[in-house]
Amino acid sequence: MSISKNKLKILYIMKTLLEKSDEKHPLSAADLNRELGQYGLSADRKTIYNDIDTLREFGIDIIQNKGGKDIGYYVGSREFELPELKLLVDSVQSSKFITSRKSEELIRKLEKLAGEYNAKQLQRNVFIYNRLKADNERIYYNVDRIHEAILENRRIAFQYTEWTIKRELVPKKNGAYYAVSPWALTWNDDNYYLIAYDEHADMLKHYRVDKMKDTSLLQEQRLGEEKFHNFDLAAFSKKMFGMYGGRDEEVTLLCHRQLTGVILDRFGQDAMLIPEGEEQFRVRVLVTVSPQFFGWVAGLGDRVSVQEPESVRKEYRIFLENILKRYQ
Repeated sequence: MSISKNKLKILYIMKTLLEKSDEKHPLSAADLNRELGQYGLSADRKTIYNDIDTLREFGIDIIQNKGGKDIGYYVGSREFELPELKLLVDSVQSSKFITSRKSEELIRKLEKLAGEYNAKQLQRNVFIYNRLKADNERIYYNVDRIHEAILENRRIAFQYTEWTIKRELVPKKNGAYYAVSPWALTWNDDNYYLIAYDEHADMLKHYRVDKMKDTSLLQEQRLGEEKFHNFDLAAFSKKMFGMYGGRDEEVTLLCHRQLTGVILDRFGQDAMLIPEGEEQFRVRVLVTVSPQFFGWVAGLGDRVSVQEPESVRKEYRIFLENILKRYQ
């Protein structure tokens, strides 16, 4: 056997153990030799035992079953355990911005990390087709260019699109290109967003990555580092509702105690809840005041009310009155 075949042999043994063995399906030396035969290779028992010892030294957790009817070798711990892979598969399935085709491709790759038998537990693709998914893969190329721009400290240019009643994505501002400095990517409200500095507005803005078109890198270096230096992405996500813009305000809400979990889930465990009688509490939070924020409050019904500031109370009242007018 040539030197190259000797090297291939141990690699195929590793491949076979990773793909086809687990605690309930150990492989004996004879089983491994049969698998090697599919690649035009063979080895005696002693050679296989030595190769397994080498793989163990390399760091692969190969365990030997010595008793019972299931005698043989299998991979114990893996880089990704089955519960971790299930979590990743569920994330891929539930992501709106990942197309059905790309979801299937990613899940197939994740299945290879689980082994042949455990992979069957990950094959739950029926859920993909029952969930809202993107129908274009532009986002992958956008993400790649954005990461490249951040790595090379360069600005980017792109057209920003919006939906028409004909279900077509058309460029905004008559096709004009946006030129911004990218600083971060974030996943919020089932969508992927770019956080970038707009020098003309002298502020950080966010853009839906799947609505960016013809994204390209510019030669100019990024601007706005001082703005992003003090930027808290977690705080930004907590105060935004639906990632719609608006002005930042500290707002006091009076809530029924039934909403304790809702408030903590929305604004974080550090939100200060001040008891108000036996049934209510007050909480002061920083929010981006927008129709989406008012819609969130309205969705909680009479169990919450905006207390301060008076200007936001008034805006919320007008918001509700305008809705009621549509039903008169």
